[in-house]
Amino acid sequence: MALERRRDAAGGGPGRQAAPAEEGGSRRPGDAAASAARGGRAGPAGDLQPLPAPHPAPPGCSAAAAPSLLLLDYDGSVLPFLGGLGGGYQRTLVLLTWIPALFIGFSQFSDSFLLDQPNFWCRGAGKGAGPAGVPGAANWTGPAASPPAPAPAPWAPPGNASRGGADAPPLPSPPDRPDNASHCDCHAWDYGIRTGLVQNVVSKWDLVCDNAWKVHIAKFSLLVGLIFGYLITGCIADWVGRRPVLLFSIIFILIFGLTVALSVNVTMFSTLRFFEGFCLAGIILTLYALRIELCPPGKRFMITMVASFVAMAGQFLMPGLAALCRDWQVLQALIICPFLLMLLYWSIFPESLRWLMATQQFESAKKLILHFTQKNCMNPESDIKGVMPELEKELSRRPKKVCIVKVVGTRNLWKNIVVLCVNSLTGYGIHHCFARSMMGHEVKVPLLENFYADYYTVASIALASCLAMCVVVRFLGRRGGLLLFMILTALASLLQLGLLNLIGKYSQHPDSELQLKLAV
Repeated sequence: MALERRRDAAGGGPGRQAAPAEEGGSRRPGDAAASAARGGRAGPAGDLQPLPAPHPAPPGCSAAAAPSLLLLDYDGSVLPFLGGLGGGYQRTLVLLTWIPALFIGFSQFSDSFLLDQPNFWCRGAGKGAGPAGVPGAANWTGPAASPPAPAPAPWAPPGNASRGGADAPPLPSPPDRPDNASHCDCHAWDYGIRTGLVQNVVSKWDLVCDNAWKVHIAKFSLLVGLIFGYLITGCIADWVGRRPVLLFSIIFILIFGLTVALSVNVTMFSTLRFFEGFCLAGIILTLYALRIELCPPGKRFMITMVASFVAMAGQFLMPGLAALCRDWQVLQALIICPFLLMLLYWSIFPESLRWLMATQQFESAKKLILHFTQKNCMNPESDIKGVMPELEKELSRRPKKVCIVKVVGTRNLWKNIVVLCVNSLTGYGIHHCFARSMMGHEVKVPLLENFYADYYTVASIALASCLAMCVVVRFLGRRGGLLLFMILTALASLLQLGLLNLIGKYSQHPDSELQLKLAV
């Protein structure tokens, strides 16, 4: 009797559904459904025993039966019936989700060229003159620059000339300097743009000195648009489907993206860049969902990483594209125009079959399954598990769309989502600080004084990290890889903080070995 109770507790007692997994000796969903249809449950010796009476539905809830377990097990029954990723039609669709990743890479990294802070000086003073005629400040950049340091005292070593001597009092902060305004007392500037362009947004509207803060707003607008786009278009895609969101995102990114190139001031530019980022997030998210819903779980990481590598190819090609365009307006239009090709996706891409099955739109799902079998030249009679007969029984069921807000009610899933969101926020913040520390040059490294050296160094680090992630996930899994990279990120951040301070301290001493190496 005790043995029977243990088996009932492990194999599914009253009120428990059979697990959909096929490991550990548990039954397949098809077998469980068949046993339930026969009105019995397999006992220890294989004989059928009567199932316990089902519990009555709670007050206010519908007593309608749940869909067949066979149909709910999409990865275990429906996807293998369609051939998984081995079907030619599925492979074609996955390939078509990779191609736009190149255009997405162009848009995501366009800020480095459109909003790069160029060197500038007063017009008419010549390149050898600095702002407001200050000589010898050809490389002076308004927001990050400071006035020329006072002449060092005779006893000050050469290495401390920039600080006015070792015993000199520290210079006051820029807002307290009485002559700080004189270095921006200029009505027109000449610019030395480093990104291969003749003109960019900064030089177009003179976003220097008192207007330099507008550059940060313009950069921030695309990022904020992406954040809101992920949140809103994700909810809409779960409600109305992936295809409509993809189509509207493509249409509006063409409208807003091309209008960005026609901006008349920086306010219009920043506003339109917000909506461009919003629509770009819709494209990224729907392509990602369509991509992973076409293939089995074991292949999802691989095809996602391929899309990431294609986007990185766009990052590596951006400098050549900027040098080819020469003007920021032409560059912006050239980045957006390839999205015109994605309008054809409306006639090529079907709706996500997984989403149709999850929302119980079984009639549309049946048509799509037949479409898949026709494209893959499959015989519908090869349905061993009986997916189509079960689907026929559920055609009269009403669709049931669920809003993503209901995820809050699932404690475990909600906890995992919060943890991943915090990790993502921390990771992107550290990544941004790292990129700025390299571009800012708190420590002057001759190799990284060039814009292209900066750009390709950051891009190469991103490529190396993705390659390392593929190897780590292959051997440790996704959870182990996440934990390992979190630990490495924390250690690298602490090391970077201490190392940069150490280098900045010893690089000021002319007789130090580090200063000699940097000079070489």
